[in-house]
Amino acid sequence: MKEFAYARAGDAREAAELIAQRPDATYLGGGTNLVDLMKLGVTDPGLLVDVSRLPYDRIEHRDDGSVLIGATVRNGELAGDPGIRTRFPMLSQALLSGASGQLRTVATVGGNLLQRTRCVYFQDVTKPCNKREPGTGCPAVGGAHRDLAVLGTSDHCVASHPSDMAVALVALDAVVHLRSVDGTTRTVPVAELYLLPGDTPQRETVLERGDLITAVELPAPPAGAAMRYRKVRDRWSYAFALVSVATSVSVADDGSLADVRIALGGVAPRPWRASVAEERLRGRRPDEETLREAARAELAAARPLPDNAFKVDLAVDLIVAGIRDLSTRKDRA
Repeated sequence: MKEFAYARAGDAREAAELIAQRPDATYLGGGTNLVDLMKLGVTDPGLLVDVSRLPYDRIEHRDDGSVLIGATVRNGELAGDPGIRTRFPMLSQALLSGASGQLRTVATVGGNLLQRTRCVYFQDVTKPCNKREPGTGCPAVGGAHRDLAVLGTSDHCVASHPSDMAVALVALDAVVHLRSVDGTTRTVPVAELYLLPGDTPQRETVLERGDLITAVELPAPPAGAAMRYRKVRDRWSYAFALVSVATSVSVADDGSLADVRIALGGVAPRPWRASVAEERLRGRRPDEETLREAARAELAAARPLPDNAFKVDLAVDLIVAGIRDLSTRKDRA
């Protein structure tokens, strides 16, 4: 790890000014991913601007059913919040399925959204990687790619996005609140926060230099929605998803799907909103044939590699099982 400077920001304005003054400065939240990358030599910021103590540490449940979650709220606190567990259970389930209890106590909501891929070639500075060093190649295509993406990839990068929380947020139509260096604010849907690699895999989000995530906002859940987060991984404890699915279902009186939301994790360079499957399922009865047809339509665009082709069928099975189970539940809210 290279030598670096450290500064604790007293407010958002000071944090932005520190970032603007040094092109090698970066924000520090919980540091659970950033510090690892610094130790590996993947990134070497000259200044860490600590924003973990800025006043963005509240969970605000509003009268209209929406929730505003501060960016410095710890993952463990959010997972255990009674309102989140009751009304947005897939978010709590996603958080509890990621990392360990110790890491959830430290990791922040804003930092979780911005964690980097765990592709072994990205993390190994002795290997080429287009995401780390554009133009050097993507050895994962012909190498170790079992855990990597099958949707939204390019010839330049097949890395998968690691966040469980972000998958649930995409399914919940969450938006991110951002503060720019000049003090202006804007919101971006979580589904639009991330960029596909194309021929610029080094650019992962729409964030501009110095943008600070201040909060994540959840709209009220659909009336009568049942929701769940499911994750398939190599081991139960502390492993990233091979495939995960966040599903939310509202069933009409006639048994058809009045509302359905699906997001996939572990299969793409960003949390993947399954909009094709959703469109095919809305207004239809969730029989096995209909569910499988919709899921396969979603995965039709997959570009699997030899060792991760199993993810296509696994994702189809998870979508089908998730919606089937939720649509037959007797205890829908």
